[in-house]
Amino acid sequence: MINILSTDLDFKKGNGLIPAIIQDYATHKVLMLGYMNEAAFKKTIIEKKVCFYSRTKKRLWTKGESSGNFLEVKNIKKDCDQDALLILAKPLGPVCHTGQDTCFDEKNVDTNFLKHLETIIQNRKINPTDTSYTASLFKKGINKVAQKVGEEAVELVIEAKDDNRDLFLGEAADLLYHYLVLLTAKDFELDDVIAILKERH
Repeated sequence: MINILSTDLDFKKGNGLIPAIIQDYATHKVLMLGYMNEAAFKKTIIEKKVCFYSRTKKRLWTKGESSGNFLEVKNIKKDCDQDALLILAKPLGPVCHTGQDTCFDEKNVDTNFLKHLETIIQNRKINPTDTSYTASLFKKGINKVAQKVGEEAVELVIEAKDDNRDLFLGEAADLLYHYLVLLTAKDFELDDVIAILKERH
């Protein structure tokens, strides 16, 4: 529940604009910084997708409007001076124009990599392309996705009986990837499974 109104914010200090820091709600990684005017803030609240005011285009700009890599708003916090925002969002694909998941540390994409990979998989489901293997799995349906998980599990078991490190880890990676695809196909996330593991623990 977002309980911030535009009247709660001081847009005057920045000549009508306030900075908005975007943070991944799951990994807490800082993704990007943008600016909002009052209209962009109101649109963000209504559509639950991050909208900025583009200082170069001189217009409202919803992140992902051309790429499909939207930022779904989960929560918004204001700072103590009411002139800056922290927006917790779920990225539906890479955030940076370089293709990385953050605009601040392009080399450190392995941090929380499973969440990063899961985001990419979710994006392939929402915005499929003809060249994407992941999108082709979704297109074939849940039975095929589940079958691939079973096949990869069997291959991992077979490699576990031998001592070839590279083959074993390769099959382990294949199984983990297809498992994430299955979760996405069923409209679940890794966090849902982690929550159950925490309960059991």
